Amino acid sequence: MSLWGGRFSEPSAAEFKQFNDSLRFDYKLAPYDLQASLAWAQALMQAGLLTADEHQQLQQALEELRAAVLEQPELPLQTNEEDIHSWVESQLIEKIGATAKKLHTGRSRNDLVATDLRLFCKAVCGELITANLAAIKNLLAFAERYQAAALPGYTHLQRAQPIMAGHWALAYVQMLQRDVSRLKEAMKRMDVCPLGSGALAGTTAPLDRQALAEALGFRHACENSLDGVSDRDFALDLLHSASTGMMHLSRIAEDVIFYCSGESGCFAMSDRISSGSSLMPQKKNPDLFELLRGKTGRVFGHQHALQTTLKGLPLAYNKDMQEDKEGLFDALQTYLQCLQMLAFAVPELSVNEAHARQQATMGYSNATELADYLVSKGIPFRDAHHITGEAVVYAQQQGKPLEELTLPEFNQFSAKIGDDVYPVLELDYGVQQRSALGGTAPSSVRTAIKHASDWWHAAQAASKHVRQARLSDVDKICDLIAYWAEQGENLPRSKEDVLQGIQSFAVAEIDDEVVGCAALYVYTTGLAEIRSLGLFPSAQGKGMGAELVAFLLGKARDLGISRTIVLTRVPEFFGKLNFRLTVKEKLPEKVIKDCDICPRKDNCDETALEYLL
Repeated sequence: MSLWGGRFSEPSAAEFKQFNDSLRFDYKLAPYDLQASLAWAQALMQAGLLTADEHQQLQQALEELRAAVLEQPELPLQTNEEDIHSWVESQLIEKIGATAKKLHTGRSRNDLVATDLRLFCKAVCGELITANLAAIKNLLAFAERYQAAALPGYTHLQRAQPIMAGHWALAYVQMLQRDVSRLKEAMKRMDVCPLGSGALAGTTAPLDRQALAEALGFRHACENSLDGVSDRDFALDLLHSASTGMMHLSRIAEDVIFYCSGESGCFAMSDRISSGSSLMPQKKNPDLFELLRGKTGRVFGHQHALQTTLKGLPLAYNKDMQEDKEGLFDALQTYLQCLQMLAFAVPELSVNEAHARQQATMGYSNATELADYLVSKGIPFRDAHHITGEAVVYAQQQGKPLEELTLPEFNQFSAKIGDDVYPVLELDYGVQQRSALGGTAPSSVRTAIKHASDWWHAAQAASKHVRQARLSDVDKICDLIAYWAEQGENLPRSKEDVLQGIQSFAVAEIDDEVVGCAALYVYTTGLAEIRSLGLFPSAQGKGMGAELVAFLLGKARDLGISRTIVLTRVPEFFGKLNFRLTVKEKLPEKVIKDCDICPRKDNCDETALEYLL
């Protein structure tokens, strides 16, 4: 069924129809088209353009279609409709007759498809964040396991300096953390609803577009109808995030391929992620990682294709924009699958520790230690660098590593070299010296693992049920605080107090319903306290208390806070979250502000704990 046939006296040519129709790929938008149509039907009823009975018919039919599509996602492909919008309308007409024809009142396929695609991108963005977090979790486990395993580090693909394998893994943790950040920023920018923009000039329906946007889970309605129907920046943002993420996956793949090679042999792959040769029986190939590397170009290509399609397009909607979907769908599915495969593969990797340690000592990788040793003897670094270079050339000519040169041989280059040089040239000495923030020393790696683990817990919480509180949450937060104040677990807070401090609150949700809250209060000394933590009884036992705490610890770290405290009657809960016991005497800020006015001041049964970030 065509949505535009009245203007035409002849049917479309079969050749044109095949070239023009998009159902073969935009059927993937069916769940989002139905979601948008349900919200639109509700808005039409509220605007007086549908009766309650008509709305009820449409709602029931749309819900039935949504259930059918959920069970059979390729159901639309069983028809010959032009696009997903035509399929939905034809199915509705078949179900409820003429009432279905009222659904399109005041809207266009232009604003509908823009809305569908944003809903799709928001959903996939959430999946990509979850997949990145799974990969980060396994990289952190690898870093924990091999935090003190030596590995040769490279520049220009030549041995440079020894590093810890844990340090290597944490480099990719950093990259994937940035990928999560990019996806979150992209999600914020795409959180704008174009529905109600009409074809280009807006809708004639007297409806509340902001309420419609919120009903669909968007933060805002777009403020310009021309931009609303023609904007595809959100798709480009997501493709850019996917391309950058795939570039990171390609880099880790290249590293793993090299470290697993016969020339290096520092890593080993399990048979579960390897393949062999049809001709050469001895081969064990890193095909999984080669595919991660190879699929990167595919995602890059889709990003460039959409940029080229959009370049120079006039306002508003143009049929060129139909080309936004196939590449986007494929790129995001490819990126998601590659992230999932990386998370699967990392636990199947191991470090050949003895061999890797031996490799880390080769290639005169301790030369910088010799130069630093000479600096400690009062020689300027540039001169120390030159002396060390001469010593390396001599050692190469003798076929010896630096540490096997005799003292007389060293003294040819500098009389300041003494017997104390030999401990300096040991691998462990050089590595241990690199203990500054971001260095490869095992102590620095342990600190970095803790910081990354804190970040992961906060990001994991934010990807599930927890988010920053908004003004619309104030009443629920007040209900929660009042409930637990009545139980004697929290201090009461006025609504004005909550309103003024809304930025300090986080909330936990189940099915878009606020069921928990907590606040991060910052004292003038820079100390922070997690307080007003509470969940409605129906939400307890689901891990959301821990998610709220993790989210607020992440917020504290972003603010540069180094110490966060709690006063609680359930210290075992916070103990499981790695808080440690402290005493209230160390918390003068808390005592002065709250403890002196607490009704239990003289009979306090709370335990003080702290978390060092």
